[in-house]
Amino acid sequence: MRVLQLFAALGVLLAASCSTGRDFAMSASSDPYLWLEEVEGARALDWARAENQRSLAVLENDPRYQRLRESALAIAQNQDRLPTGQVRGAYYYNFWQDAAHVRGLWRRSPLEAYRRGQPAWEILLDVDALAARENANWVFEGAECAPSGLRCMIQLSDGGKDAATWREFDIQAKAFVAGGFAIPEAKTWLAFKDNDTLVLASPWDASSVTESGYGFVVKEWRRGTPLASAREILRGQPSDVGMFPGSYEDTDGTTFAIVSEAKTFFESVNWLLGAGAPQQLTLPRKATIRAIHQRQVIATLEEDWRFTDGRAFPSGALVAIPLAEAASPSPRVTILYAPGPRESIEQVAAAKDAILVAGYQNVRGRMLRIAYDGQAWSQSQMALPQNGVIAFAGADSTQSTAFAVFDSFLTPSTLYALDARTGAAAAIRALPAQFNADNMLVEQYEAESRDGTRIPYFVVRRKDAPLNGANPTLLYAYGGFQASQLPSYSGYIGKLWLERGGVYALANIRGGGEFGPAWHHAGLKTNRQVIYDDYAAVAEDLIARDITSPRRLGASGRSNGGLLMGVILNQHPELFNAAVVGSPLLDMLRYDQLLAGASWVGEYGSPSVPAERAWLEEMSPYQNLRARDKFPTPFIYTSTKDDRVHPGHARKYAARLEELGLPFLYYENIEGGHSAAANLQEIARRRALEFTYLSQRLID
Repeated sequence: MRVLQLFAALGVLLAASCSTGRDFAMSASSDPYLWLEEVEGARALDWARAENQRSLAVLENDPRYQRLRESALAIAQNQDRLPTGQVRGAYYYNFWQDAAHVRGLWRRSPLEAYRRGQPAWEILLDVDALAARENANWVFEGAECAPSGLRCMIQLSDGGKDAATWREFDIQAKAFVAGGFAIPEAKTWLAFKDNDTLVLASPWDASSVTESGYGFVVKEWRRGTPLASAREILRGQPSDVGMFPGSYEDTDGTTFAIVSEAKTFFESVNWLLGAGAPQQLTLPRKATIRAIHQRQVIATLEEDWRFTDGRAFPSGALVAIPLAEAASPSPRVTILYAPGPRESIEQVAAAKDAILVAGYQNVRGRMLRIAYDGQAWSQSQMALPQNGVIAFAGADSTQSTAFAVFDSFLTPSTLYALDARTGAAAAIRALPAQFNADNMLVEQYEAESRDGTRIPYFVVRRKDAPLNGANPTLLYAYGGFQASQLPSYSGYIGKLWLERGGVYALANIRGGGEFGPAWHHAGLKTNRQVIYDDYAAVAEDLIARDITSPRRLGASGRSNGGLLMGVILNQHPELFNAAVVGSPLLDMLRYDQLLAGASWVGEYGSPSVPAERAWLEEMSPYQNLRARDKFPTPFIYTSTKDDRVHPGHARKYAARLEELGLPFLYYENIEGGHSAAANLQEIARRRALEFTYLSQRLID
């Protein structure tokens, strides 16, 4: 259900102290670059265009750029991709983009045909044709469907922004419903309560918007009535992140609407909607509802849960609670699976016959099947490959068939049909390789961080690469929001980097979810320095093993990973000769005032809390920049249309670099949202720019 996408959608995402940084400290009045926060301001856009022109001349005039762009575009538009999506009833739904359909097609196939590996696609919505007809820059953001499956709310955004419009679509007529549900552009979250009723949270007016920019008033809207007549059913607080409705379907097709009131990014209160007043469900605030299965609420715990009667349930566990007792003060709770210290739960899906759990042991994937016979739960392991990534590709609570994709760094994606009744798994289709991996290998190492914690990381390289410290190496990490970084297949990295002799390293630093909630909690707020120590430790370990050297080592991160880049460049510029700083947070003294920033206070701490502000003043990359003799020339990219991480972060950071006389390259995409790429051509362009830059810095 859609509300589970919240953490991915929002998430997205100790600098050396010096007098220069403190002199430049940010009260709003002392920041000389506040004008760059005016997203569509004429002066700010003129600045961005000038920086684009300067930097693109450096990168696009490189003779390698065009070849890299052609390779990237061939990967982006490759028809030989797995058409993955969602199971809804007897159909498999997929969103498809290619050279002829740049904005994409929303389509479906009968489930049985898809299971046989012979999908019979029925086109429902041509987004390119819609955009041309309406002269709009539409980006398809998804669909939320009624219990009947006959009508869906389609989410369309202008250029990839988080704020979007919603329109009701008739599946059988393949057309938008005249006079149907329609919601103007806003950060609206919604769910069907039944076929004729929507539950939605939206910024209705200035008084109903949280500090994070989301709505905190939930309304119920009946078909055939104007939106203005929607009835308020639940109200949160302006200090909440927001209210996020979602719907859960049980195995018999019954739909339950639940509203998650996000108190912080990681803490929520959940409300079950019914005929009467909303009921608050009994769960710890750090817990995530995953499904309703045979009238049991299935949830993962992100903190220890203790009752006054002495019962205790560990953080990281998957639990089941009878729906009939879920609002009582002391419900029955059953542990379905409790991961060990080097294990984690990554995804949970509900099929008709079982709960399916994709997780990891030491960052190597596996899948569990957990079934309920009405009396007791049983557990078994699905017959899928290990030592890679296993990700769900569609499941429906009324269907026995589900789908998953397996891949690894060097293994192209393989689609499997899963029988949730028997636990069997059958390969449907394996993709051909997108790069030549015959002479490549994957190694897993551990680096010791400053506090003695062992940090795992992967290295992908040619078997014959000499360990002489001269290999151009790209080190990627994220380090936040319990988002795991996994050994998955990337045609872009393989074709544009590995094939050309580069080494790729992926660091599983703290802040992520590779080892469950504890791995994430270790780096929250004022404890965040461990994340940066972990990354530096991996870089130093790569150098100590003679895989690379500072001259040949590049750093890369996006969003929260862009913040990681900013910090590491301040703390350890001596370790790197390049850094890709993508869609970054960089001004950590104002981040909570920019777009969705206030929703991330639970991750970073608040500039308005003295102890947390003191840490942010030490860490914030923008404020702690200073002139240096040696500073890696970073490549910074962002998007004008990014309404999640404000483009002002990247703009102001670049302006400060220019003031200090430090070199940088900058690219601002006018179209793309937080991904900084609204269509396949832009994706290919950004990838080509990145690897041209890395070639100049690390190979030349």
